[in-house]
Amino acid sequence: MRMTSQIGRWSSALALTLALTLAPGAQAKKKEKDAEASREVPYASTYRAYPGRPTALVGATVYDGRGGRIDNGTVLFAEGKVVAVGASDLAIPEGYDRIDGTGKFVTPGVIDAHSHLGDYASPGVDANSDGNEATAPTTPDVWAEHSVWPQDPGFSRALANGGVTSLLILPGSANLMGGRSVMLKNVPAITVQQMKFPGAPYSLKMACGENPKRVYGSRGMKPSTRMGNFAVNRQTWIDAKAYMEGDHEKRDLAKETLEGVLKGEILVQNHCYRAEEMALVLDMAKEAGYRVTTFHHAVESYKIADMLREADVCSAVWADWYGFKMEAYDGIPENAALIAKEGACVVIHSDDQNGIQRLNQAAAKAQGAGRRMGIDIPDAQVISWFTYNAAKAAGISDQTGSLEEGKMADVVLWNGDPLSVYTRPEKVWIDGAMLFDATNPRMRPVSDFELGQPGEGDVK
Repeated sequence: MRMTSQIGRWSSALALTLALTLAPGAQAKKKEKDAEASREVPYASTYRAYPGRPTALVGATVYDGRGGRIDNGTVLFAEGKVVAVGASDLAIPEGYDRIDGTGKFVTPGVIDAHSHLGDYASPGVDANSDGNEATAPTTPDVWAEHSVWPQDPGFSRALANGGVTSLLILPGSANLMGGRSVMLKNVPAITVQQMKFPGAPYSLKMACGENPKRVYGSRGMKPSTRMGNFAVNRQTWIDAKAYMEGDHEKRDLAKETLEGVLKGEILVQNHCYRAEEMALVLDMAKEAGYRVTTFHHAVESYKIADMLREADVCSAVWADWYGFKMEAYDGIPENAALIAKEGACVVIHSDDQNGIQRLNQAAAKAQGAGRRMGIDIPDAQVISWFTYNAAKAAGISDQTGSLEEGKMADVVLWNGDPLSVYTRPEKVWIDGAMLFDATNPRMRPVSDFELGQPGEGDVK
């Protein structure tokens, strides 16, 4: 009798505990706790700028990244920030190192808005191919930074050969939603956190077109068509909205990323080639309640440049890649020029470990193609295609991408016209610290991975 009574009391206590646990108030508190956890910043940036000296670049042709050009200009920077940009009569404070740039050119640091360095296959390091979590059509829960290998030799080559000071590392395009990007400062580091660009927003990498339907259609699963692509995307956004409105019992990393997009906290970088698909994506974004920041590759942007201008969407493009698959068949070398002619945002990107070393040359090729068809785009505007516009596409234009007072002192001194095939970076500063100097063998970066290997120290 006592045992029965005791069991009854335990059962009653258990029932009461469950009732309290499942009560609306307790559920609300749990959801609030989950929401607080989702707002925390895991894997936070530990980036610290390398030490630099107050510097005055004098006598060079200065492109400010915003369409401005100053002949015989002066650029001052100190304590990691641009102090002033002006003509030759700009006063130079005491204590500045003076560097003569006569006959040379100065630009903001080069920014690649589409890179896979560190999480893509590097030469001879196939095991490092970590760019695609191709296990489901949507994987917004994965983060590119968890695959980045900071010792990838591509980083130092991009710095030395291309003047690249910042780069957006994106997941690959096998999936409709491939995961979060990470923005990096191109500095030597042991950990990804030491490279993470402070204050940069995350982006969600999305892809439309051939890649997702080919990858998953070949497995006999949805999506296997373009209409399947959109159906899966739309349902995923519907589910994300329900999650955002509190329709869930536990945290969901994938939906947290999508919630961030819907709230405008996470940008959207959308791999998309064809014009009619980009137009459909813009309508889908309107339906779901988010906005596309940049279309990547976008070989047919020239067909809808006016629409992209009105939507304030950048096109990150190559100079002349086309025809390597059906959806790239209508790519033309005049693409960038035609987009620019309509007043839309042009970005020259790489998507390639070699192309990232020549973004300036790619921009010049695109400018030349436009000129041959009668579109004459000034050099100063073309410079913005791989500086300020790239920063805008990545959500960091308030901090870098142009030579303006108070911005990060990410600066390149070129040994000639940066739109010439014969020109190379001579010196590169990141946050005011000189990290590359072609005239000083001791200032030529080498990845830890290459130390002691034949040719160590060579910049190729």
